[in-house]
Amino acid sequence: MKKATIYGLVTILLIGVLGVSAWAAWDPTKEQKEKAMVEETIAAFKQADSSMKVFFDKAYGYLVFPGIGKGGFIIGGGYGNGWVYEKGRHIGSATLTQLTVGAQIGGQSFREIIFFEDKKTLDDFKKGNWELSAQVSAIIVKQGASKDSSYAHGVAVFTMPRKGAMAEASVGGQKFKYTPK
Repeated sequence: MKKATIYGLVTILLIGVLGVSAWAAWDPTKEQKEKAMVEETIAAFKQADSSMKVFFDKAYGYLVFPGIGKGGFIIGGGYGNGWVYEKGRHIGSATLTQLTVGAQIGGQSFREIIFFEDKKTLDDFKKGNWELSAQVSAIIVKQGASKDSSYAHGVAVFTMPRKGAMAEASVGGQKFKYTPK
């Protein structure tokens, strides 16, 4: 066989193997499910408190966690995956981890949305190693709750319980890792 034919066959084989590998790692249904959960979370926040629309309209960016699981008995932890938006456009994803020590018992699942007031705050978040400090408190969303809310240190945090009960409800110490889309 000619060298050109051998190179051609090897090239086709490599393209086939690499193409199948890339295709196998991509799961369109996973992204569609995540998108549906994020959209449902946004709708639930707006439905629970109509004044939330102002935050969505005016924030430079926001981070939506459809579900965060948290549990503890003296030592606790939490974890969640979310989507990051800049000017209403999906730009990436984020993971949340939280480790807490102190008076706590139980488990809970909740939704969380973090609004970034300006470009600088969102850019700081995207640089990585970002965490919510103990000075930032979350507002539990119910009708009218967000009307009198404002940004603290460039962020506003809102939560909505899903299920469970826990004798502790802080967002301080939440750490985030951003992954661009």
